Amino acid sequence: MSEVQVKDEGGKKKGRQKKQVLRVDFTPMVDMNMLLITFFMFCTTLLKPQVMNITMPAKNKVKEEEGTQFRASTAITILLGDDNDIYYYEGKPTKENWNDTAFLKRTTYNQDGIRAVLMKKNDGTYQKIQELKEKRSKGQISEKYFTEQVKEIQTDANKNLKIAPNVLIKPSDKSSYKNMVDALDEMLVCNIGFYQIAEFTDDERNLLYLKSNRTKPDYLTQAQKESLGIK
Repeated sequence: MSEVQVKDEGGKKKGRQKKQVLRVDFTPMVDMNMLLITFFMFCTTLLKPQVMNITMPAKNKVKEEEGTQFRASTAITILLGDDNDIYYYEGKPTKENWNDTAFLKRTTYNQDGIRAVLMKKNDGTYQKIQELKEKRSKGQISEKYFTEQVKEIQTDANKNLKIAPNVLIKPSDKSSYKNMVDALDEMLVCNIGFYQIAEFTDDERNLLYLKSNRTKPDYLTQAQKESLGIK
């Protein structure tokens, strides 16, 4: 807020100008700066880095008993294609399955797509973990207790009850980074405790090629293209 004061020295003299004193009040500006500093300090306390635990495939070959064990009865493999295509198959494929396009099912990233499939697979533990999430959001349990209980529930479902789904996520060369992030988000939403990112096998590439009615040879390796006479 500014203020202009006019100084009058008494008698009026023709042609003489009056002196003016300009005073600017910076009090509102100081108040505004304090509010802005408080606002930014409050916001920075809320912006905490989010960490996602991902099990990546080992670079070195390990013995089968040392690696992550996936049961055929609860295994589900998700294949990420191009143009936001997403496919999945359940269990351990046989030789006949690799030539059966019906074995590979196409779905979407919507709630009634891959999420519904994972929810059905994780029906035994999903509700238990959701109840813990609600208690945590209400402040009834601590973050440490929540983490311990979730780990205990998932371990029991995997080792003892043997109902926990084991998910393999396999991005293709043509899938986008967003597709990978969306797939990992579904693991958190559906409370999947055991999932891993892996690479495509030659059989999976060939099955995707057959599933697309041979219109997308980009899924194939160079050796597969040469064997099929594709340039």
